[in-house]
Amino acid sequence: MNTKIISYSFFAIALLDLLYKIFFGSIFDFDNDFYYQYIKPFVTFSPFYLIAIGAVFLKEYKVRNTVEIYGTSRFNYYTPQFLVFLFTILVFVYFIYNAQINMDTRGIEFGFHFLKYESSFDVNFSLIDYDGSDSYARVYLVGLLNTLLVAFTGIIFCTIIGVIIGVSRLSPNYLIRKTATAYVEFFRNIPLVVQIFFWYFAALRTMPLPENTSPILGSIFMSIKGLYTPAFVWTNLDFFIYSIILASIIVILFKIYSTKLRENVGKHLPVLYISVIILLLLPILSFLLGGVKTEIDYPIIKKLSETSYTFEGGMRIPPEFMALVLSLSLYTATFVAENVRAGIQGINKGQKEAAASIGLNRKQILNLIIMPQALRIIIPPTTNQYLNLTKNSSLAALIAYPDLVLVFAGTALMQTGRAIEILMIVMFTYLSISLFISVLMNWYNKKIAILEK
Repeated sequence: MNTKIISYSFFAIALLDLLYKIFFGSIFDFDNDFYYQYIKPFVTFSPFYLIAIGAVFLKEYKVRNTVEIYGTSRFNYYTPQFLVFLFTILVFVYFIYNAQINMDTRGIEFGFHFLKYESSFDVNFSLIDYDGSDSYARVYLVGLLNTLLVAFTGIIFCTIIGVIIGVSRLSPNYLIRKTATAYVEFFRNIPLVVQIFFWYFAALRTMPLPENTSPILGSIFMSIKGLYTPAFVWTNLDFFIYSIILASIIVILFKIYSTKLRENVGKHLPVLYISVIILLLLPILSFLLGGVKTEIDYPIIKKLSETSYTFEGGMRIPPEFMALVLSLSLYTATFVAENVRAGIQGINKGQKEAAASIGLNRKQILNLIIMPQALRIIIPPTTNQYLNLTKNSSLAALIAYPDLVLVFAGTALMQTGRAIEILMIVMFTYLSISLFISVLMNWYNKKIAILEK
């Protein structure tokens, strides 16, 4: 246990060191040539060294049982790993030294101090307040949030569409089955870039100008500048959010209770209906008792000049975001649908017949018998598709959606010239997002696993 605690301590120190370097620069910075040429390149990458040391201690924590099981010695166990580690370090040192020499020759300084400088450029879409007077660190946050918004929205939509299409591919109805098959074959075999261009240039960029837009349902406007919808202006929004969180916790606890009751007693509770009531009741009580109020802000067309019009008020969804989410969702949903179809077909036909023989209808068979087992087959390949969707969101730069690649690895890089630093941050960010998705999906996969007794 001591080595495990030590390893996690090194990981924590590495994280703090990395965050400090990103936002404040080096802790120690001596003004002499020897330090700048030979020591600073290695001090800059100290978080990676600390992570490597922590990994060694973590490995030591797990190696004891391995040595005993395989009947080897620690020397034989560690020697190949040490040689590979040493070779990797030497290669890493060579490239660091070579990069430092080239940067010195060209007069390029390495560091993360530029994140505190004023960015001096605007972004056309942001989830947080931002203008050109903010720092490059703020630009990074704007791009990160826009990337996460696309990834999260795309994952939700591709999951819903994929499950529907996957189940439809096994439908006994000929028309539904063939339509689902045609969808999969069509969207799966067209390159993603082409789909992005189609939705942006051929579909959304052909929308009418604001002055020629006809309202949808009286207050929704779809124009070449985006989708304008009514927006809510809240009073005591925090209390409303707390009521939703509380309702979600109650629903989760009720779901756990109903599952145990079904497994132990065999009694079925109407989980869906009760959950919907709870999710509606508590937010309504926040309006009645918590002082929560809301007003609707409608978009209104405004004339800027003789030939220019725009909308004011409401909520604007830019066409770049819609094109990106549509293309990513429809494309990735084809692979999710195939995963769902394979997972359902992987369940033995006899279990379906046995469930039908005890009086379960088709919906109950799908929800209680097939899907709990099929998820063990569906989740691992679907995790890969979620990762692909997140990484493919970097194609947003093709249609000028202000994601992390466009605003930070694009505009900010060209203004500052800090290619190594910015690309390191971007790569580390995508790596962290992918690892988080993998950890979350692996946790869920273990949670739903059927354990043998």
